[in-house]
Amino acid sequence: MLHVTDVRPAGGYRLWLRFNDGLEGEVDLSAELDGPIFMPLKDPALFSQVHIDPDVQTIAWPNGADFAPEFLRALVAQRTAA
Repeated sequence: MLHVTDVRPAGGYRLWLRFNDGLEGEVDLSAELDGPIFMPLKDPALFSQVHIDPDVQTIAWPNGADFAPEFLRALVAQRTAA
C-alpha cells in the first residue's frame, strides 16, 4: 500500500515528499487549494503545519485537510518526468 514517509515545506505552496516506494520530489499544490477544506491552506502559516498523519499515512494539516498519496505521487512523477 502506497504511503508518504516524509514531507518538508519547500516554499510557497510546494512540498518535498518521499514515498514508501522510494519516489521523492517536489509538488506544487497551489492549484489544488479550492473548496472549504483546502482554502484555509492558502494561509502560509497553516500550510507550513503540514505533517504525516499516522492513521492515513499521508500528508495532513490541523484543519483536517489531506491528500491521497496516490494523487500526490502522480503529481511528483509527472514533475520528475518533465
